[in-house]
Amino acid sequence: MLSREQVRDFHVDGFLAIDQPLIDDNEIARLREIYDEMFAQRAGRADGNQFDLAGADDPDAPAVLPQILHPDRYYTALKGPYLDAIGAIARQLLGPTVVTEIFHAILKPAGIGAPTPWHQDEAYWEPDRQYRSASIWMPLQPATIDNGCLWFMKGSHEWDVLPHQSIGANKKVHGLELVDASVVHDPVACPLPAGGVTIHRNRTVHFAGPNRTGAARRALVFSASLPDEPRIGARRFPWNEEKQTSREQRAQDSGESRWQLSPASKRER
Repeated sequence: MLSREQVRDFHVDGFLAIDQPLIDDNEIARLREIYDEMFAQRAGRADGNQFDLAGADDPDAPAVLPQILHPDRYYTALKGPYLDAIGAIARQLLGPTVVTEIFHAILKPAGIGAPTPWHQDEAYWEPDRQYRSASIWMPLQPATIDNGCLWFMKGSHEWDVLPHQSIGANKKVHGLELVDASVVHDPVACPLPAGGVTIHRNRTVHFAGPNRTGAARRALVFSASLPDEPRIGARRFPWNEEKQTSREQRAQDSGESRWQLSPASKRER
């Protein structure tokens, strides 16, 4: 159970860190074994669901920020009783009808793991929808400033979606970054033990640093979402329309969407 203060802080700040592990050491070890296997096998690559978030996604080059969308499609053993705790947290923060699921996994390899630049999750999604969701981020080893814990900008969940671009303004890179990161001030770092979690809203501006350590930084990300609704008022996310990534092509060839859909949109369509 979350305290009244934790629920309040989430809604005021746009994020919450829980530094008590939700799962025990045996379950963490089990998940890590599965996690390492699915990245070694590049699970989901043919569908466009495995790709290098921060690089050009060259299959012959080491990925500096590999990601797998919907990893439990490929490794169903990722599911477990711990998802009940994830769901209980989401219901306390977003209400009894929220739906939770494993959304993606992001790996920062030892030594070469790239930073995840300042961005808002909603910038990846379809622009004609109104979203009410949160991401729940759980490391499978301690997450530290040195290996890439998350940082947040308080109150940024109340902002509109800001202009983004592909990382480094390279349209061949799938990952996004704020065009103007100078809007971020007084960011809050959230180191965690293995099995702790952070929760943030779909517009909360956040960042993760590079992995400068000799061990991989592993994280599972869960979605907590209420149904999307059609958006009143047109908007465009040109940064997604302009992408020319191999990931987009693989997704189209396999029948996946060209967008990185929000979890709710993915269920409904």
